[in-house]
Formats: sequence, C-alpha cells, structure tokens
Amino acid sequence: MVKFLGLFCALTFVSLAADSDQAAYGKYLVEEVGKCQECHTPRAESGELDATKWLKGATLDFAPTHDVKGWHKTSPDLTSAGRLFARWGEAGLVKFLETGTGPTGHPADAPMPTYKLKPADAEAIVAYFKTLK
Repeated sequence: MVKFLGLFCALTFVSLAADSDQAAYGKYLVEEVGKCQECHTPRAESGELDATKWLKGATLDFAPTHDVKGWHKTSPDLTSAGRLFARWGEAGLVKFLETGTGPTGHPADAPMPTYKLKPADAEAIVAYFKTLK
C-alpha cells in the first residue's frame, strides 16, 4: 500500500509539473509571440498595461481609417473567469485557436487575427488561460 501511495504521489507531481510546463509555454505564446495583452488588457492612465486586469478585456485604443465590417471596439476577457471561457469552454477555445473559427463556425470579427495553431500550442494557451482568474 505504501508503494502504491508513493507511486500515486509521484505521478501526481509529474502531472502537475507537466501542467505547469504546458501553462508556462502557453504564457510564452500568449505574451511573447501573440502579444495578446496588447488588445486584451486595459491600460492605466500612465499608458502601461494594467497588471491587475491582465487579459480581462479592454476598450481598444485604435480604429481603422475606413469602415471595416464587424469591427469591435472592445476585446473580451480571456481568463477562465470570463464569459468567453464560460460560453465556449476549453474545447471550444482550443478549436478556435486551431481552426480560426468559433463554436458557430464563424471566424472572429476584426481586429482579431485568424490563428490556425498546432493542437499542442492551442492546448498550452488554454492551459495558461485557465491559470488566470
């Protein structure tokens, strides 16, 4: 029994470490590659990103010079506490990042770019979103 308990604890630790590594990779993809915070995090009066509202959605401070169909003036909350996560769920967000289309089969409206990521990358990004409240 003690050996089983030890093995269970070791496997749990390895699983948690793998989840942590996956979320860390997702954070890298979100913050360093995609720069998602530039649109999905509001800015403080100083112009700096408001770290207390990281990826919580924001009013965009840019607009096209001509009409763009479906242009959104705000970006959604990407954290696990947000409505998008609640509506789409993990699988829907992963699918969106892999295919560029949401649960209804439509791409995101402008200015959101269409991503077509590898499954492991999409899963890592969603794992990172899950760490954010």
